[in-house]
Amino acid sequence: MRSKYNNHLKTLGPQAVRLVTTLYEENKAVFRLEDVRRILDIQEQLAMNFVRQLVNRGVAGRLKPGLFILVPLELGREKEYMGSPLIVARELTAGKDYYLSHGTAMEIHGMVTQPQLVVHITIMEKRRPLNIMGTDFQFITCKKEHFFGTSEHWATKQEKGIVSDLEKTVIDGLRQPEYCGGITEISKGIWMRRLNLDLDRLIAYALRMDIGAVIRRLGYILELYEIGSPESLENLRNHLTNTYVKLDPLLPPEGSFMRKWRLHLNVSPDELLSVVRT
Repeated sequence: MRSKYNNHLKTLGPQAVRLVTTLYEENKAVFRLEDVRRILDIQEQLAMNFVRQLVNRGVAGRLKPGLFILVPLELGREKEYMGSPLIVARELTAGKDYYLSHGTAMEIHGMVTQPQLVVHITIMEKRRPLNIMGTDFQFITCKKEHFFGTSEHWATKQEKGIVSDLEKTVIDGLRQPEYCGGITEISKGIWMRRLNLDLDRLIAYALRMDIGAVIRRLGYILELYEIGSPESLENLRNHLTNTYVKLDPLLPPEGSFMRKWRLHLNVSPDELLSVVRT
């Protein structure tokens, strides 16, 4: 690859060859202005001018101010190339703790039947959403004590990202269904991966989160789908208070009340059961 890139970059001179080959050696297809300064040992303004040349020649693409990506040789002079959105998501966090979550994690874990159009990223600080080359990146704020249950995921053949594990993906979805398409989509995902769920871990996560709505929704869905033992469901019920919450917080407060799980069933059992029949 190095010789091909050397030929491709020869009009830009040896510095371009040095930069590109070094970035690939460091497994940094997505890179920052600081990387250019470090590798070439040049000042910021020179680095900015240099990267601008690379972008104009189609050697690199600009993702956002200060963040760039190398364009694969086979794509030629492509200026609208983003690569893997999951790796871009990682780089947008600038080295801070994060994980791919909610609808994005559901897609990674095979819990959806339709591709997700938004990349969901959980972090511990507030950030505005971004749109990069037509892809929306949604940042979801998480308390430090709720930041657990993650694993590595190969986003490409060379690079990994961090994603919520299967059980934490369920818990996050039950807490914030708005980032997953609603409670019906979460329920469908639970059913699709029911044989792979570690139920002890799932219940432990729910109790560790200590959020009443999550415990209620989880217990109800597990019981409805006949997943788990009576003892595990009773463990969840022992942590209920007398307060009622909506099964799906996105929908109007309609439907019956279920005392056993302290839920306002604004999504009918038949609707949730219909997903297991298809």
